[in-house]
Amino acid sequence: MPLVIRASIPSPDPVFAQFSLGPLTIHTYALCIIAGIIAAVLITQRRLGSRGAEPGTVLDVIIWAVPLGIVGARFYHVFTHVGDYFYPGANIWAIFAIWDGGNALYGSLLGGAVGAWIGCRIAGIRLWSFADALAPAMLVAQAIGRLGNWFNHELFGLPTTLPWGLEIESTNPKFPEGLAEGTLFHPLFLYEMIWNLVGVAIILLLERRIALRWGKAFAVYLIWYGLGRSWLEAIRIDPTSDGLFGIPANVWASFVAIGLGVALFVIQSVRHPEPETSIFRDGVGPKAAQPA
Repeated sequence: MPLVIRASIPSPDPVFAQFSLGPLTIHTYALCIIAGIIAAVLITQRRLGSRGAEPGTVLDVIIWAVPLGIVGARFYHVFTHVGDYFYPGANIWAIFAIWDGGNALYGSLLGGAVGAWIGCRIAGIRLWSFADALAPAMLVAQAIGRLGNWFNHELFGLPTTLPWGLEIESTNPKFPEGLAEGTLFHPLFLYEMIWNLVGVAIILLLERRIALRWGKAFAVYLIWYGLGRSWLEAIRIDPTSDGLFGIPANVWASFVAIGLGVALFVIQSVRHPEPETSIFRDGVGPKAAQPA
């Protein structure tokens, strides 16, 4: 009788989802998000620094972008999952429990964009220069952050018999009714991690061949990420997500991201055929170059 080995990706033991540090409860999901932010800061500062930015410039921007990005991420999620938070007897404070998961990337882009605009004006650098430096760093951060979904036993797709199927306990609130215990699911968190890292390579490769300035690197990011999320969301199990015409909200948001990316690339190519020689706003330059 042949030996059959069933391969699969196990979900982490729930004990690893959080741990105590004195009176504090540390959530692994939050640590993954923080690790992603740190990676994005280091990469973006290195990219901006190579173009003349002062050390600490990125910190001047993210002090605005990160808090507003977190607010945007959470409220976008709540807005697209109204039934999870507004029902008779609901705990209204659950809206603010970001450590339990449910932080939407598209919302973080909206909130973070507002924060970045404020921060860039204060730091004296062009918003598009910052966005271009951030583009591959964002994909790295998102790849790291997706590990948090694995620890939270979330972001999985339709059932699969593929050898890399993800194990999800049948007690999970999103486990589809009628499926047998032991059913494997597409590991969407892993698919997105790989997709994002491939996107990093594509942006860096394109930068070696064409001038991705004036916001065009960020445009490529929007197009690439939108394409990835559109097909991932199509096979995602998220029964409480709101939508329009039977299409989930995140798929619509992905279409918008792709459209914005294409429009941004075309418009900036027409408006700015010239090289972007400075990351600084008009009338602003490196501190060392400014008169005392």
